[in-house]
Amino acid sequence: MKYQNRITGKIYFVTTTVVDWIDIFTRPQYKHIILDSLKYCQQQKGLIIYAWVLMTNHLHLIAGTEEGDDISFILRDFKKFTSKKIIQTLKSDLTESRSEWMLDKFSFSGRNDSKIKEYRFWQGGVDIQELFVNDFLYQKLNYLHGNPVKMEFVAYPEDFTYSSAGDYAGKKGLLDVVLIE
Repeated sequence: MKYQNRITGKIYFVTTTVVDWIDIFTRPQYKHIILDSLKYCQQQKGLIIYAWVLMTNHLHLIAGTEEGDDISFILRDFKKFTSKKIIQTLKSDLTESRSEWMLDKFSFSGRNDSKIKEYRFWQGGVDIQELFVNDFLYQKLNYLHGNPVKMEFVAYPEDFTYSSAGDYAGKKGLLDVVLIE
């Protein structure tokens, strides 16, 4: 793919991962908690999404913020909210066959951290890399969109529903993105 950088301001490659790489995002209800929270962050917190992919156990974003907003604060709030909402959903969803096992894993992970009250859903911290060189930006964009192909979920990046690759192929995706063209 060939891109032109129309971005003004700082942008970042962001990765956040579920503890123990638990494959929770195989069920739609958990995926939609992530999507709804990202939409909220876009509308209310100034998050700008240039590209994204939600895999079974982690999320990649190429993102920035509106002027003056700090991406680390937005991501902190995102992780806190989604963690609580997913745990709440796991506790109440009687159709989730893995809920007891996952809650036990999240509880065990949380016990070893004095900042956690009961459950740790996301691994500590967020990997945030500033993308200030075009080649690095394009490398991350291709990597992010290629992830579902590499995992053999789809043959072509634009066929993966939980990604912005479709937006880059002229389709409307699940989230609003600012295209890097």
